[in-house]
Amino acid sequence: MVIVAGHITVEPGQRDAYLAGCVTVVVQARGAAGCLDFAISADAADPGRINIFERWESPTAVEHFRGSGPSDDQSAAILSASVAEYDVAGERSLFDG
Repeated sequence: MVIVAGHITVEPGQRDAYLAGCVTVVVQARGAAGCLDFAISADAADPGRINIFERWESPTAVEHFRGSGPSDDQSAAILSASVAEYDVAGERSLFDG
């Protein structure tokens, strides 16, 4: 399993527009082969922060979906980014329900 997680920052006044522009990507990712979860969401405490969380079956699934990355408009809006990919060897459930 692979997890991609972290955050990006944008101007606080641009965050809602940025997130609206990500809806199609989220829908496409969730329908992609090997995608277990995919979320791009507003941070509850920081008005310029957008949290990224992706969970994939394999590195191949991530690479197949990733393609060219964010659009030019989205890339231009990003002030900073801290996103990493993690290889996961195991898991345990913390919540059943």
